[in-house]
Amino acid sequence: MKHELRLRGLNFLSEMNIPIHYKGINMATNLRCDLYVEECIVVELKSVKAVDPYDEAKLMTYMKLLNAPKGIMFNFNVAQLYPDGQKTYVNQLFNDLGE
Repeated sequence: MKHELRLRGLNFLSEMNIPIHYKGINMATNLRCDLYVEECIVVELKSVKAVDPYDEAKLMTYMKLLNAPKGIMFNFNVAQLYPDGQKTYVNQLFNDLGE
């Protein structure tokens, strides 16, 4: 995945630590997203029997903390990645982007 992003000239951070800012304090956390692409898309990579609600909640939390309008979850433990292993998530920030 990282190789493909590089080939396309996209900027990204891998295994990025996600900071939490609380009332003027930066808190250290163990939260890490797999990929943060172009400072707007959070990508989580999985290889599990089924993506559970906990994984989805984590992705949406990462999106909120990073002010990212879009998230994509890839699960590679499927016969066909598209459409079975890929799901896109958007939040209000995405809706606010307009056309």
